[in-house]
Amino acid sequence: MARIKREQDRDEKRDEIVAVARVLFIEEGYEATSISRLASTAGVAPNTIYWYFKDKDEVLVAVLDAELSARMSEYLALPAMSPAERLLWVANNLERVSRLVGTVHSRLAQSPVINTWHERFHALSEEMLRLELQQAGIAPNKIEALVKISVFTIEGLLAHPLPEEQKRAICNALVAN
Repeated sequence: MARIKREQDRDEKRDEIVAVARVLFIEEGYEATSISRLASTAGVAPNTIYWYFKDKDEVLVAVLDAELSARMSEYLALPAMSPAERLLWVANNLERVSRLVGTVHSRLAQSPVINTWHERFHALSEEMLRLELQQAGIAPNKIEALVKISVFTIEGLLAHPLPEEQKRAICNALVAN
């Protein structure tokens, strides 16, 4: 029985560290958040972080997983809306965590764990977009190009933020039949 309690405590402590890291990485940035700062804010000793994570990149992946899980739940609960509206929703939510997005892109070459996460994220998001476009009746011969154009456009919007009405017009133009 004590073993189960200990495992629960371990999982709870890991979740607390991830929650603190999520706030710090989004608000202050990954580079600006040292392991010491993360540990101090989470109320643990710095070496405690390494009981749960191999390195800071693994903490980042746990944060990314938590953020993706939260956004995926929201996305799946969205009311019926057009693919353009859903694309705009995605763009706005990625913009909200732009520090995380920037960190992922800047760490791809140095971190195999982040690179693997990034590839899985793109595979998942592109497959979801394909399904949205199919359900919207987009011609099958246009879907693959639209998926790639949409990804590049969203990444461009993150690098060069625009007013909401311009983002909406771009998303509408992307998926117009």
